[in-house]
Amino acid sequence: GYTEGFYYRPRLDRETLARHSGGLIVSSACMAGELARHLNAGNDDMAREVADWYANAFPDRYYLEVQAHGTQGQAEINRKIFALAEETGLPVVATNDAHFLQHDHHGAHDILVCIGTAKNHDDEDRLTYDDGLYFKNHEEMAAAFPDRPDVIENTLKIADEVSLTLEKKYHLPSFPLPERFTDDNDYLVHLAETGARERYAEHETGGGDADPADSLPPEIRKRLDYELDVIVKTGYAGYFLITWDFIRWARENGIPVGPGRGSAAGSLVSYALRITDLDPIAYGLLFERFLNPERISMPDIDIDFCYERRGEVIEYVRSKYGRDAVGQIVTFGTMKSRAVIRDVGRVLGFEVGETDRIAKMIPNQPMQSYTVAEAVERIQDVKALYGSDERHKQLFDYSMTLEGLSRHASVHAAGVVIAPGPLHDYVPICTQGKGARNGGAAGGQGSRDDRPDIVTQYDMNCLEDAGMLKMDFLGLKTLTVIHDAVRAVRDRLGEFRHPVDGTAYHSPAMDDVPLDDPEVYRMLAAGGTSGVFQFESNLALDKLRAMRCDRFDDLVATNALIRPGPLDSGMTDEYIKRKLGQKPVSYPAPNLAHILEPTYGIIVYQEQVMLIASDLAGYSLGEADVLRKAMGKKDAKLIREELERFQERLTDLGLHRNTALELAKQIETFGRYGFNKSHSAAYSLLSYKTAWLKRYYPAEFMAALLSSVLDKTDDVVKYIGECRGLGRYHPDLEDGLVVLPPDVNESGWKFTAVGASTIRFGLGAVRGVGSAAVQSVLAARAEGGPFGSLFNFLERIDTRALNKRACEALIASGALDSFGHRAQMAAGLDAAYGEAVARMQEAELGQQSLFGGAGVERPKPELPTVPEWPDRVRLTHEKEALGFFISGHPLDRYREVAEVFDPVGSDAIKARAGDVVEMACVVTAVARQVSRRDGSEWAKITIEGFQGTATVLAFRDVWQSSKETLQTDAVVLLRGKVSDRDRDEEDPPVFLDSAEPLKGVPGSGRIGVRITLDRRGDLPGDAFG
Repeated sequence: GYTEGFYYRPRLDRETLARHSGGLIVSSACMAGELARHLNAGNDDMAREVADWYANAFPDRYYLEVQAHGTQGQAEINRKIFALAEETGLPVVATNDAHFLQHDHHGAHDILVCIGTAKNHDDEDRLTYDDGLYFKNHEEMAAAFPDRPDVIENTLKIADEVSLTLEKKYHLPSFPLPERFTDDNDYLVHLAETGARERYAEHETGGGDADPADSLPPEIRKRLDYELDVIVKTGYAGYFLITWDFIRWARENGIPVGPGRGSAAGSLVSYALRITDLDPIAYGLLFERFLNPERISMPDIDIDFCYERRGEVIEYVRSKYGRDAVGQIVTFGTMKSRAVIRDVGRVLGFEVGETDRIAKMIPNQPMQSYTVAEAVERIQDVKALYGSDERHKQLFDYSMTLEGLSRHASVHAAGVVIAPGPLHDYVPICTQGKGARNGGAAGGQGSRDDRPDIVTQYDMNCLEDAGMLKMDFLGLKTLTVIHDAVRAVRDRLGEFRHPVDGTAYHSPAMDDVPLDDPEVYRMLAAGGTSGVFQFESNLALDKLRAMRCDRFDDLVATNALIRPGPLDSGMTDEYIKRKLGQKPVSYPAPNLAHILEPTYGIIVYQEQVMLIASDLAGYSLGEADVLRKAMGKKDAKLIREELERFQERLTDLGLHRNTALELAKQIETFGRYGFNKSHSAAYSLLSYKTAWLKRYYPAEFMAALLSSVLDKTDDVVKYIGECRGLGRYHPDLEDGLVVLPPDVNESGWKFTAVGASTIRFGLGAVRGVGSAAVQSVLAARAEGGPFGSLFNFLERIDTRALNKRACEALIASGALDSFGHRAQMAAGLDAAYGEAVARMQEAELGQQSLFGGAGVERPKPELPTVPEWPDRVRLTHEKEALGFFISGHPLDRYREVAEVFDPVGSDAIKARAGDVVEMACVVTAVARQVSRRDGSEWAKITIEGFQGTATVLAFRDVWQSSKETLQTDAVVLLRGKVSDRDRDEEDPPVFLDSAEPLKGVPGSGRIGVRITLDRRGDLPGDAFG
């Protein structure tokens, strides 16, 4: 129905249904069904024909269906169906459509339908359902048909005839083996042995316990044999081979692959196969954290690929195992506490601001997240609101019923499932992509042909329960940034090398760059984290600076510590104080130093919990993983049981009871918040690489970084600001990097580095100029060289790909500045574009005609003489084309004054949640609103400063007093308070208190300088008078 017969909805024709009729029991459906529609229309003969066809296609397995929902016309349809049964001898069965679970859920279901259809509850034309469409019990169904017990008995007959056995086993596809191997296990051992020798090729045998015939160190040999033994015994050799194969293919085809993700980085076999690129021995990572031999479950290897080429890897997997055997995975978006309040409030007619305020009363922090019911019970303000009136009670009651229900289906951003054969033989499927017309699961990209891509109707958890092989193919922009930056350096210099000592590096993924460069850590400790993977937040910046980050282990630890649990428990600050020597390093037990020394005696990683249990309590690492999992759960009973078992093991081995109790408490406290070291180390490796590139090749790195956020205006503004401020970390870039506007003679699709200190804007960042248009520009430039004039540009590009509106955007962005000033080109565009189109059409006709003559060449249009746009107009058009200012800024003439006040930008504003701020800015948009409560006018205002944009809300009184000042393009000084309740939002608004033109500030006495002198310095004795 999905793959072959999809049209608006999945559907089958009778021929297909008859062909697959074996083993199916069919009933005639509800009032919307084929048979009931004919009966309702009075077409009794057609209804009889339908019944006869199904009865023949499904002998003794077709039932006429009656229902009792209380729907208008239902009783008459039932009467006709009973009459048809008498006439045909077909059995009748009672059924009931269940659209909601309980009878009293009818009102909540009505609200849900309104949410799904974007209707208000007071809309008389909305879609409604009868209140009988709930899941009725046996007594209710029998009472609905008191004179026909046979229709109830037939439900039991059908249940008895149904036989379904769900096999509890894993369904792994067969991996195609080379001819000389007949077994997955043998081939995996061969690949792992070969890979391990390549990884540890520098090892020299001899001495100690080493086997002279073995080129692997004893520690590596022991770990490799152990892991292979577990993998072979658990039957997962094929899983590793499948993963190894598509990662190998990606690397061979130049697709960047991440160093590892999650617990898979703890496997030496994964490292030997180059599935991961982090040595688990060097970093103390544990295999059992990934695959526990004592609690066997399917391995879970998540892989990061270049976000631009991830689709190619999925296509390779489809081509290898069969398009019908590979699918993406559905995900269901559910209505969470805050979202359901907003949805229900909208349907019930609440104002947006009111429901937003109510929603934000419900805590939504990772460590403190409440359901609506919990909020009503535990939070006094919410409880009071619930009891204040019927309107609010209804809002909360409906929200409590609907919370957690699925709101929509989409395609999981990363999930891929691979089956041994056609997926529909194992799980239900649907489709999305080009072939799924007007429907299918939403989102995602279709395949490169017209066939729709398969999507499972089971989500990730159900697929795991069904024993299917699922993997995450994630697109990670950081991999693309690193790849593009390294390639740009090689293009400029001919090789990738350290710019100071000249050491050449050959790995395209920077795997051979040392992790101990002091200049890199000096930059991070100084706050240069913008653009550095995982460490861009103000929180990460503060912690790296506070701890004076100076080694790779600090990055790994910070990655684990800047999370809600460690922050709330004080672990993060404790780590910093111990690192700086402000507090002594102590250990829960003396013999734990070798485990906890790298983290100054603090349990930071889950792996440390496992090692403590193993070393101190005699646990196997498999048992220790069970303890680790228990600590991460919220099940108090399970935690208590595991800790009591842990204490008993400690005391049995001679540890004093008080010491055992204290250690158990620490494991409960810190182990609950401990992070996966494998994941933290792997991602910190990417963090270091981005920091290294930023320190030594800032132009190439920032160009690649800007290219990765072409579609995110705020990020582009932020990173351009960082380019201009790089002199803080780069002695050779006192004025930062120069960012040039786009130029059709210089730019590519992406941002590009021009030398070591300049970046050229990418044409792909110009709004309204799509990829086809840019490709036309680049192709014409490659064929004929630089463009010489506006008309030369227009007559050489394909005007079918680059329309006049796109040309206007290029002019406004500055991409055609080399041909004249922007006002001149805007004035001359109509004539030049029209002439270019006419000549192209004539050329095409001339190629097709046998009688095409040379004719007299018309003169080329000249640009008119007009005055240049004023700066304000030029910048306004520039912002419309690019989303931000590039050749200047409306605040430039006030820069010295503006920089005295608080910076504008989502990150800067978010860091000041709850504080009063003063911002020098330009107003870029004003959206006037009318309160539905009292009809008063207020406004939502967008402002921009040097570092980004922000949202300002001006409510009734302040808006009335300030609206003349707050005009679009006005340069103003605003004072207001950053919303505290929105501190977790991406763009917390500022509630406006006052506004004034910025030009009047310098002479107003508002700005002063405070000078503080220190008597203890080297100033002369009379310096203080």
